[in-house]
Amino acid sequence: MELTGAVWRKSSRSDQTTQCVEVAINLPGVVGVRDSKDPTGPVLTFDPYAWRAFLAAPPR
Repeated sequence: MELTGAVWRKSSRSDQTTQCVEVAINLPGVVGVRDSKDPTGPVLTFDPYAWRAFLAAPPR
């Protein structure tokens, strides 16, 4: 999947020192999630509907 042009932002729920997740929501039809400590590493991708469902789910 081509993620060129992704604009990454750090999750507001990430620990600002060690537990950092970045999300890219500016790409058509896909949401990218990556570890900010490894920006060239693997990226998880979700369709926008699944991402919204994840965000709306109650915490466990």
